[in-house]
Amino acid sequence: MDPESRTNGTAVTEFILLGLVETQGLRPVVFVVFLLAYLLTVGGNLSILAAILVENKLHTPMYFFLGNLSVLDVGCITVTVPSMLARLLSHKHTVPYGACLTQLFFFHQLAGVDCFLLTAMAYDRFLAICQPLTYSTRMSQTVQRILVAVSWALAFTNALTHTVAISTLNFCGPNVINHFYCDLSQLFQLSCSSTQLNELLLFGLGILMAGAPVILIVTSYIHVAAAVLRIRSAEGRKKAFSTCGSHLTVVGIFYGTGVFSYMRLGSVEASDKDKGIGILNTVISPMLNPLIYSLRNPDVQGALWQVLTGKRPLA
Repeated sequence: MDPESRTNGTAVTEFILLGLVETQGLRPVVFVVFLLAYLLTVGGNLSILAAILVENKLHTPMYFFLGNLSVLDVGCITVTVPSMLARLLSHKHTVPYGACLTQLFFFHQLAGVDCFLLTAMAYDRFLAICQPLTYSTRMSQTVQRILVAVSWALAFTNALTHTVAISTLNFCGPNVINHFYCDLSQLFQLSCSSTQLNELLLFGLGILMAGAPVILIVTSYIHVAAAVLRIRSAEGRKKAFSTCGSHLTVVGIFYGTGVFSYMRLGSVEASDKDKGIGILNTVISPMLNPLIYSLRNPDVQGALWQVLTGKRPLA
């Protein structure tokens, strides 16, 4: 490596993403599967968003947050999958250094907002079930908008911090990433300089971005469970729990895969596992969310029927 490139800190101008499969014959199959998954995810989430907009019954704080979550899910899969599909078509695996960092930034931006939105939804369920008399004032439209705006601002700060921190590292040797998108753990492994500070930063911000929301979500649901168990009628308990079940399922999938992914930083042999977790995070989770929220929810199902057919469902 020449002295000039050493001073610039970035001798590597592009990375090579190996993608999901290296076998030539499997690439068309992977392309079709992921194209269908992308279309289903975007279609499903935009349908949920349209249903929330057209159905007056769904003009509530919980569905306001769900609409935002649907937009995020479309964003999350759009940040990773279309570029992977383009590489499969073109047989070109290189990604410019700047494009790699841009993808990293937007992925962490959207995932960060997801963390806080899921927390806001748990807080909404807490107020609705535990504080019903003050719910409408404490979860007003202004409060809802503030919660969403703060979520975006905190996630932006986190994503920008990681992107700036990774841009200070030197990449002067290997540039092959055994993944289908750029993420921190893979870039740490390729860096010529010490990543100790970056990993400490990831750990510290991870506690704020994931640890604090998890604590708030668990605390909210402990109060919710205690309040629901005090309801005497079995029907009343069932109805109260049914509004929380979908949210808890999404929280479990999102945090389960996310925590597992970042707890294994530095493991060189984990690349194939990383791909599997990456698919769960960026494809399966956004694709399942519309199904989870519409399953056993007659209001959402009725609104979706109206969006898809233009007719109101029969009572």
